[in-house]
Parts: sequence; structure tokens; C-alpha cells
Amino acid sequence: MHPVLSKSAIICDMDGVIYHGNRLLPGVTSLVKFFHDHDKRFLFLTNSSERSPRELAQKLARLGVEVSEDHFYTSALATAAFLSSQMPGCSVYAIGDAGLLNALYDAGLTMNDVNPDYVVVGESRSYGYEKIEKAIRLVLGGARLIGTNPDLTGPTESGLVPACGALVAPIELATGRKAYFVGKPNPLMMRNAIKRLGVKPEDTVIVGDRMDTDIIAGIESEIETCLVLSGVTAREDVARFPFRPHYIATGVAEIMGE
Repeated sequence: MHPVLSKSAIICDMDGVIYHGNRLLPGVTSLVKFFHDHDKRFLFLTNSSERSPRELAQKLARLGVEVSEDHFYTSALATAAFLSSQMPGCSVYAIGDAGLLNALYDAGLTMNDVNPDYVVVGESRSYGYEKIEKAIRLVLGGARLIGTNPDLTGPTESGLVPACGALVAPIELATGRKAYFVGKPNPLMMRNAIKRLGVKPEDTVIVGDRMDTDIIAGIESEIETCLVLSGVTAREDVARFPFRPHYIATGVAEIMGE
């Protein structure tokens, strides 16, 4: 048995680990069956803020894997929880899709495009010049800039696409203000995930495809890490970083011994 599977709690990144776009990666069906058969505590953790847990559960179901929505945690949920703890009932101008907007509403936050407390940016298919222009004006007017995650790109079945970090960059450059990013590698998101699982860090492992988010987040949260090479990181990339994962696997299939 792979050492990852011996842990009582397993946190899995999604893009590049579980799927590429709408293509399920090898070994995932066996992994989820193992979780259920051995009563493992598990959480699918994604830096993407586009989809809600319900939508992510439905996406996996379409790909042939049944997982209930309480097993998903997104940077949108972490961002909403952070803002709610900082300023309960605050108002935001949000650039994002349903996953982000629903999380903000559910946390008791309100939408405001005149004088919001925060400008919040996540992944969005409707990202455009007018929204950037408005966000810049609001940040210069005093709104604080928040990004759901710092990822510059994300993997899909057709190649890399721009992610939140790339979408926030024009606002940062135009305003001279740096965004605060809530998603990985911010240990805040990892600690929220560990609390949700109800486990100790030493009983937990994270499986991810990015050295600069998944692996460093695990290290800084004092949990074991497993890098899979099925996403954006190649084996030769690992040497460029001043830290190392505990384990490296070609993908989930190798962890499952397939």
C-alpha cells in the first residue's frame, strides 16, 4: 500500500489530480472506492472558485464518480469565510462565477458596485474590460483587493487557461495595490480544511500537482505531501524549488498501484 493511503485523512486537489477539464484521470474511481471502503476522511480541495460544491459533485457524477457535496472545499468558500470573520456583513464587488457569488451570499455578504468594503476576484468566464475598469476605480476609492487564489494558470483537457492570479494582475498593476490571496498556498485554507475533516495535521496528507500551492501549503500546515505529475508540474521542475514533497507519483493510478 502506498504511504498516502495509510493516513486517516486525505486532502486531494482536483484540477490536474482528479481530472483535466472533463476527462477523469486514471485511478480516481479506485481511489474514491478506497476512501469509502476504508472509512477514510477525505476532502477534495480546489483553488478554483468557479463552481460550488454541489456543481463539483455533479461534475464528478457525470464523470462516473459519486461523491457527496460535503466532501468539497473551494477557495470561494475559504474567501467568504475569511471576509465574514474580518468584517461580518460586509459588502463586496465580485468578479467571479456562481461558485464565488453563492459562497459570498451564503456567508451573509452583500453585493455593492458603488462603495464596497472589498473587491473580490475569482475565475470568471465573463471577465472583461468594463469589470476591470470598475474594480480599479473601487480599489482606488478605498476598497480592499482580495483574490480567491494566486494561481496564474489552470490545466484543462485542451491546455492551460488563465486563472485568478492572472486576472487580478491588471488591477494590481493599475492601482499599485497588492491583493490578499486566500486560497493555497495560504495556510488559512489548509487549516480550514483540516478543521472540516476533524483530524490532526500529522494524520493528514495532501495530494496535489503544484509545488507552489499544494505542496508548500502542506509543508507550511505541517502535513505530509504527495506531488503527482499528472497536472502542471514535471519531475524536472521539482529541483527548482527550495522545498520537496514527501512523495512523488506519476498520478493517482500509481498511488492506487494500477
